[in-house]
Amino acid sequence: MPTDALDAQIIELFTDEPRMSVLEASRSLKVARATVQARLDRMQRLGVISGWGPRIDPAALGYTVLAYCSLTISQDSGHDAVVRALAEIPEIQEIHTVSGESDLLARVAARSNSDLQRVIDSIVATRTIVRSSSVIVLNTHFDGRTLPLLQAASGADPTAIQTLDPA
Repeated sequence: MPTDALDAQIIELFTDEPRMSVLEASRSLKVARATVQARLDRMQRLGVISGWGPRIDPAALGYTVLAYCSLTISQDSGHDAVVRALAEIPEIQEIHTVSGESDLLARVAARSNSDLQRVIDSIVATRTIVRSSSVIVLNTHFDGRTLPLLQAASGADPTAIQTLDPA
């Protein structure tokens, strides 16, 4: 989907200030309000902008341990049945079918290392997983970083879009 520097600037504004109004954005960018609205609508319709909801930090809810679990599924279950079973476990935040030695990669939040063991036990208890391997995240340097991709896709000036908060 073609994007340009203005699309990138619009997304950057709403990334930095998600509660900004379209009118405020148009004033900041010095373009018509209708232009900003039309571009937002187009990017949302095409899936470039996938949502506007709040982003919840699991750590703020007490889930301070983040782990990635490589899961090997029981081949007679099939991916759909496995995913349905795993969807019942609230600590699983994401699940992806992957290539390599395992079949799935799950992002898991837990309250502690021992709580992570409980979550892994509940994953295995679904009887759809034959093996799991986990790595615990020690530090997150950045998360959900998509502005550099947008910048590259739009051909925007790299100095115009800040990709990381310097603070």
